[in-house]
Amino acid sequence: MNAAVVEAASPGLWALAWRRLRQDRLALSCLVVVAVFVALMLASMAGLVASDWEREAGVTYARPAFLPRAPDTLVAASAAAAAQRAPVVDLSDIDPLAPRYEEWRQRAGQLSATLPSRSETLPLGGDQWGRDVLKKTIKGSEVSIMVGLTAALIATLIGTLLGALAGYWGGRVNDLMEWVYNVFTSIPYILLILAFAAVLGRGVTTIILILGLTGWTGVYRLVRAEYLKHREREYVLAAKAVGVSHAKRMFAHILPNTSHVVLVQFSLLVVAFIKTEVILSFLGLGVPVDVVSWGTILAESQDELVMGKWWQLAVTGTAMAMLVTAVSLLTDGMRDALDPKLR
Repeated sequence: MNAAVVEAASPGLWALAWRRLRQDRLALSCLVVVAVFVALMLASMAGLVASDWEREAGVTYARPAFLPRAPDTLVAASAAAAAQRAPVVDLSDIDPLAPRYEEWRQRAGQLSATLPSRSETLPLGGDQWGRDVLKKTIKGSEVSIMVGLTAALIATLIGTLLGALAGYWGGRVNDLMEWVYNVFTSIPYILLILAFAAVLGRGVTTIILILGLTGWTGVYRLVRAEYLKHREREYVLAAKAVGVSHAKRMFAHILPNTSHVVLVQFSLLVVAFIKTEVILSFLGLGVPVDVVSWGTILAESQDELVMGKWWQLAVTGTAMAMLVTAVSLLTDGMRDALDPKLR
């Protein structure tokens, strides 16, 4: 009697990658950090958090709540002593309207609106206008993270598509793609970005287009090399023998085996584009002055640092460092999980 053999279905590429990624605690921790930043960005865009970031909740340069308050006992005592020593001057001898000052003061108090009290301290400090630095940093992440992710996605898609076409087809297609690549790489990258920014003007959409249309060259070069290597592999030739179409061979067979290269480049582009947006906004070529981003916050905090008000620079810089580091480490873990040589 023959026993029936039931074979379990083999897990797919992404299921295996997720299984390997779950074993990497550092990558999972970085995934949580990135997810928190993205969730805060989306919540801020929806108005769920940091919607009142422009409210002047504290005094000018309100100190962080965790810093000890400066002692002011001696200052108050000296002010009281000076007030006691000051001679009493009868203003009626100098100003004939002095007797009516008290009446006018009472009327002004009745008519004036009651202003909200401002706090001396805020959770992570306040800026020049008393706005909460923490809420301001969350609001600024909208532009910086959105620019980094969107521009990196555009550049990755362009570089992957052009690299796949050049590496798979070769011949005249490869020559044309190489000519376009050489034109873009012959111009210094920073000069190209500044030229586009000066011509197209300032704005979030402009920055995304500039970075996305100029940052694809690195992805193209590596993807083209991978396709040149994989198009002659046995699994591609076997797919060709059974009549699989060119598009399916390019994107269903070869692309998954080169996805680790694409992900690494995507991570590098996200980090580079966030930094580039910060630099352009810092130089005044990025987002408009009425739009808050990490770049405009850093540009504003450089003058505060001279006065000893360091908390706005520290909070924004720490947020940037955490996000950039988490994205880089997460992509390294995804590369190891997707690399076919490490399976």
